[in-house]
Amino acid sequence: MTPEQLKDEEEQLRSQVNQLSNDTRKIFYQQQQQRIKDPDTYAVLNWFFVAGLHHFYLANYPRGVVNLTLMLIGLLWIESVGLLLILLVFLIELPQLFKSQQIVHAYNNRVMKTLLQELQESNH
Repeated sequence: MTPEQLKDEEEQLRSQVNQLSNDTRKIFYQQQQQRIKDPDTYAVLNWFFVAGLHHFYLANYPRGVVNLTLMLIGLLWIESVGLLLILLVFLIELPQLFKSQQIVHAYNNRVMKTLLQELQESNH
C-alpha cells in the first residue's frame, strides 16, 4: 500500500473507533497502546536487518528465524559461502529499510482492525 492508502485506511478505522461507545472506545485505546509498534524502534532494529530483529519486533517469527539462521550460518562459514549468504540476506532485506515507516503503519492498521473485530465480537 502507498502511504496515502495507509493514511486513508487509518482514517476509516479511526472513524469506526469514534462510533464505539465511550467505555468500548476506552478499552480500544488501552489495548491499542499495548499492541502498536513504534516506527523508530523498527527502523533501529532494521539497521541490524541481517539478523532479522525487525521481523521479531513485528511478530513475523518465521522470517526472523530464517534471517537469523542465515546470518549465523554465514558467520560460521564466513571463509567460504558465508559471505554470500549474508550478502543475499542483505539484498533481500534492504528494501525494507527504506519502507520501514510504511511497514509499521500497515502493521498498526492491522492491529486496529483486529481490535475493532475483537471488541465488536465481544459486544455481541
